[in-house]
Amino acid sequence: MAGNMKSVKLRIKSVQSTMQITKAMELVASSKLRRAKEYADACRPYFHELYETLEEIADGNTDFTSVYAKKADSPRYCYVVLAGDRGLAGGYNSNLFKALEAEAAGKDYVVLPLGKKAAEYFRRREIPILTEKYAQIADVSVSDCFEMAKMLCKKFRNREFGHIELCYTRFLSMLSQQTDVISMLPLTDLDRKSPEEKKQIRNLILYEPGAEEVFDAIVPEYLAGLIYGGVCESRVSELAARRTAMEAATNNAEEMIENLNLYYNRARQASITQEITEIVGGAEGI
Repeated sequence: MAGNMKSVKLRIKSVQSTMQITKAMELVASSKLRRAKEYADACRPYFHELYETLEEIADGNTDFTSVYAKKADSPRYCYVVLAGDRGLAGGYNSNLFKALEAEAAGKDYVVLPLGKKAAEYFRRREIPILTEKYAQIADVSVSDCFEMAKMLCKKFRNREFGHIELCYTRFLSMLSQQTDVISMLPLTDLDRKSPEEKKQIRNLILYEPGAEEVFDAIVPEYLAGLIYGGVCESRVSELAARRTAMEAATNNAEEMIENLNLYYNRARQASITQEITEIVGGAEGI
């Protein structure tokens, strides 16, 4: 009984140490979450408006011969995957990779990973990686997004791949985040309008020096804006998922400590009762 009580006591100390770590991680995630959410809220209107505007431009200018507005020549895909740098965020990373696997099933594809977990995941599975230069998503800046966009556009023009898609986690609320895969290039993949709606679109805008030149200059900016918007959404989603996971882990640890303390007190009471019984029995025998 004494040995069992000792192991329970050691178990309680171990769970208390773990609870201190999870509580600290919850507080750190909560402190970072507010600023990350402000960035995401500020970036979200630009992210969505940019996506819709390029779609409208492509639909409204049917005489384009731009490589970005034509159907893809290559069946190969490039996925820009935005994951986390660390674990302990519940199903944040695993849900993202499951969504990507479902989307990329049966396709020939390469990846551009942002986040250490993404780089590790694709390296283990020997999936072709464009570069690991931006593997730490916490350090990705606006200028990095423009560098990535220029690199992707160059490879797209060289027909190294025919489709570019963004795989990220969309922030819905503190308790809910949703994985999403959106098409970025070619713009024919963004085509969600019916033929009747297309007929209603009229090209009333004149471009100098020309529509195609302006369009080709805008596309890298568009790509960089989408990537940066996805980075902001993914950062706040990761922090929210980690805060929720660490809060749940802390609550579970508190419940476990309570149950272990109850078990320890019962065992201690039983041990004392047994000792008293032995003393009384010995006294009566004398």
